Amino acid sequence: MNDYSFIKKMKPKDNLKFDRILRAAVKVFAQKGFFHTRVADVAKEAGVADGTVYLYFKNKDDILISLFETEMDKIIARTRQELAEEDGVLNKLKRFARVYARMVLENQNLAEVIQIELRQSNKFMKEYQNEKFMEYLRIIGGLVEEGQREGVIRPDIKPIVFKRSYFGALDETATFWVLSKKKSYDLMETVEQIGNIFIGGIRT
Repeated sequence: MNDYSFIKKMKPKDNLKFDRILRAAVKVFAQKGFFHTRVADVAKEAGVADGTVYLYFKNKDDILISLFETEMDKIIARTRQELAEEDGVLNKLKRFARVYARMVLENQNLAEVIQIELRQSNKFMKEYQNEKFMEYLRIIGGLVEEGQREGVIRPDIKPIVFKRSYFGALDETATFWVLSKKKSYDLMETVEQIGNIFIGGIRT
């Protein structure tokens, strides 16, 4: 079994340098692509020696995975905080889509890395236990279950199906938008429409 806990164990007390390397990785991965990026490229962008990077990370894949874990913690926390400000399960589901879109708009490099470059890592796709992403999806599934208990969402809707379908639609729309040089549609308006379509299909 593959264990990525060493990422956290190897992290020294210098959190500022650790964060600087991750910020540099976002920029370089987005510009060059994960496949074409070398650890030396990340080190140069971060302003540190190559050897310094290896104090924190085992290899390029581990930089990417640690980046994903760190950013997903932030994404989950922000999503939960914003949903807590909203009343009603259906409104929360719509808010989820808006929060997702705002985060994409605020940091397009990060969105490209997480949505596209992350899938270029064989280690991530084949070996990594993606608990962070599952926790993120459970937010959607939990809202569906809550809505069913309250009688506002149809009881025949399967949360496991809805959460992946809903996120999949948002992810596909955002990925196409990020990759498009000419933005042919407004991302916020589009995810709002996606929310209306999905919620209209599940409400009682």
